[in-house]
Amino acid sequence: MSYTVTGYDKHCRLCQNPPRDEAKAMFVKDVTSDRVVIETPAKINLFLKVLNKRPDGYHNINSLMQAVSLFDRLTIRRTAEPGVRITQVAGDPVPSDSSNLIARAFARMASELALSGGLEVTLAKEIPASAGLGGGSSDAAATLLAVNLLYDCRLDRNQLATIGAEIGSDVPFFFSSGQVLATGKGEVIETVELPQEYWLLLVKPELAVSTAAAYAELKRPLTALGKPVKFRRYKTVRDLVCWLHQTVNDFEATRVGENPAMLQIRQWLDSLGASLVRMSGSGPTMYGLFTVNPERELPRRYNRKNWWIKVVSPVRILEL
Repeated sequence: MSYTVTGYDKHCRLCQNPPRDEAKAMFVKDVTSDRVVIETPAKINLFLKVLNKRPDGYHNINSLMQAVSLFDRLTIRRTAEPGVRITQVAGDPVPSDSSNLIARAFARMASELALSGGLEVTLAKEIPASAGLGGGSSDAAATLLAVNLLYDCRLDRNQLATIGAEIGSDVPFFFSSGQVLATGKGEVIETVELPQEYWLLLVKPELAVSTAAAYAELKRPLTALGKPVKFRRYKTVRDLVCWLHQTVNDFEATRVGENPAMLQIRQWLDSLGASLVRMSGSGPTMYGLFTVNPERELPRRYNRKNWWIKVVSPVRILEL
């Protein structure tokens, strides 16, 4: 399945018969008339090619993206008072004002659908901030989904993805199956079938990376928009990894080359026997792909207290 997020009917909430694929999934843990609890996943980029700069200031990209078993938990309540109040109870501190993607997501929905009232959000972050793992975009997608449920908007996933694309290029991904080939600025989604019989060891140094700064610091000339990466279904992890070794993350050369800690992480993951070592997104999180769970080795091989580490595995978001 593939789709490009496009227009939607802003009066859809008034439809008597909601669309058959009305978005209700993701990792919704609890729903009442005024409260939704959602666990929303991180993502990794299995490869990331940065192409030409667009007239709108964004860049065209080509990326294979996979959702992983690392989750932020949002408890979202509908309130009569307008606006969004965010209380963070765990994880890397993030802004609680209007710059937060949670607040921006609600503001966009409220504006487009003429919603009255607001939200009260309790945020428990497990996904590190500014890490290349899509935590902010994931939280924004969860907010759109929660508003859709709490305010009975009855939007389907394509309509939610359309709104999400106006908030952040990665947001539409979180309304997919969790396995996609992304093009355009990230909003053109093609669902792919990927093997899931592997583990990922995520490692992040004490470093935060701005996506905008990462694009500005790309040192190589940006290529013109050429033929997209050809992807076929890979039935085994071995075949997938062999193909991934022919791809790159264009941000990696700049980031790893200029940061000794990231180079050390790459070398450490190699020493553990990772089948593939790569950076996710614009960094700084690195990951090693393993066909055997590396968790047993960590107590014996890990001695750096200033690195954040986590073993995760691939997950699906929505069954399409």
